[in-house]
Order: sequence, then C-alpha cells, then structure tokens
Amino acid sequence: MTWTSHHRRADVLRAVISAADTRLDARLPLDVDGVAETFGDDQTLLGALQLRWHTRLAGHIERELADQPLDLENAVALAWLRAAEDMPGIRAVLDHHVDHPTSPEMARATAVATGKEHEMLALMAGRASAPGAAAQRVGRAIERAARASYVPGARPGRATRPASLVQRLRAVIAA
Repeated sequence: MTWTSHHRRADVLRAVISAADTRLDARLPLDVDGVAETFGDDQTLLGALQLRWHTRLAGHIERELADQPLDLENAVALAWLRAAEDMPGIRAVLDHHVDHPTSPEMARATAVATGKEHEMLALMAGRASAPGAAAQRVGRAIERAARASYVPGARPGRATRPASLVQRLRAVIAA
C-alpha cells in the first residue's frame, strides 16, 4: 500500500464514520465517495470499522483503568459505554451486522470479532485469566451491563466524576 493509497483509505474511512454517526441507521455507508474503490466490499469495510471500534475501546479501557484501578469491572463497563457514545454510528453498524450478516463469511468474522472483544472485556476487568468460552461469557455480561445505560446516538455531556483514589494520591504527592 502506497503512502497516497493509505491516506486515501484513512480519508474515506473518516467519511464513512462521519456518515454512520450522522445517519445512525445501522447500515454500512457504502454510498460514500471512494468506498467501492478503497474497500472493495462490505466485509472489508466492516472489518475496518471493527478495528476502529476495537482500538477506541482499548484506549478507553486503558484510561478508565488508570482512573479506577480498584474497580476494574466498573471501569471496563464505563469504557465500553464511553466508546459507544464516541462512536454511535459504528456501534450501530456493528450490532446490525452481528444480527444480520450479509454472508456466511461475515457471520464468522463478526462472531470472531465479538468473541475477541468479550474476552478483552473479561480479561481487562480481571474476571478471567485466559481467553476462551468462559471469558467470552463474562465479557458478554460486562457488555450487557454497560448497554443497560447506553442510549444509541445520545451524546451526554461528560459529568465530572469524583477524583479517583489514584488522582487524589497524585494530587497529594504533587503538593
């Protein structure tokens, strides 16, 4: 992949994400200029969106775990919720295609991606020691808990939360 094609792909992906966030109709924005030439098919585009989601989720998990190191499960659930609030269009598209894949290959790919996401949630929450079916069950429960307060498309203002123990300790050490 050349420098130009790499940047073109990133530009098209940003346009797709923007369209998905604007529409919130859970459909892949295949009509965005450059999608057909850049991604080729719906499964490749969905894979790129899945990667963006996973990357954003991992970043939120890392941030929340730094803020709440003593309540891992809550931190991971909050991270999932924050990622979903940041990327409501992608979350809607991913959810739709998990439930309604367009091909058997897409069904397999979304099942694997969802399983890996659930494993990550369980492992990062300290509720599993290894990937596998048990970790996926626990991760699914963590996601369900996060979804309980998720309103698709709503972008609530970030309420200031009380300082975590680590933040208070940092403030004391800095003083």
